[in-house]
Amino acid sequence: MPKAYVLSCYRSISKPEKLADYAKLAGPAIAAAGGRFLARGVAAAAMEDGLKERTVIIEFDSLEAAQALYNSPLYQEAVQALGGDAVVRDMRVIEGV
Repeated sequence: MPKAYVLSCYRSISKPEKLADYAKLAGPAIAAAGGRFLARGVAAAAMEDGLKERTVIIEFDSLEAAQALYNSPLYQEAVQALGGDAVVRDMRVIEGV
C-alpha cells in the first residue's frame, strides 16, 4: 500500500496568533493519526504561480489515514481554533508512488 501525503499551501496568513493556536492542537492530532512532518516553513523559492508563504508536507502510511485526519475530532478542534479568517490555504491529499 503506497504512502499518502497531506500538503498545505498557505496563500496568506492574516492572524498569526490564531495560526499558533491551531499549531498547538494540530501537531498532536496529526501525530495521533499517524502523521509525520516531512517539511514545514516558509518556501525557500516560488515559481510560476507559487507564493513564498508557509508550506507543510505530512506523510501518512496510507491514503485512508491521511483522509481520516481531517475529520478526526482532535483535528477539527484545531480547525476551530484557527477560525475562518486567520489564513487562506489550499490543502490536498495525494497518494505516493
